[in-house]
Amino acid sequence: MFFAFIKNIGGPELLIILVVVLLLFGASKLPGLARSIGASTKEFKKGVEEGVEDDDAKSDSKED
Repeated sequence: MFFAFIKNIGGPELLIILVVVLLLFGASKLPGLARSIGASTKEFKKGVEEGVEDDDAKSDSKED
C-alpha cells in the first residue's frame, strides 16, 4: 500500500523533495549526509550477504 505512493513520484516531485532537503540540511551538510547514507547502505548489503552465507552453511550442515 505504501509502495503505491512511491510509484507515482515523478520528476517534479523529486525536484521539490530535493529543494526541501537542501533547505533543511543546508548545502554544506549534504555531501556528509550522502556519504553516511552510502556507508549505511554498504553495511546493510554486507550484513544481508553474510546472513545468506550463514543460512547456506547451516542448511548444508543439516543435510549431512
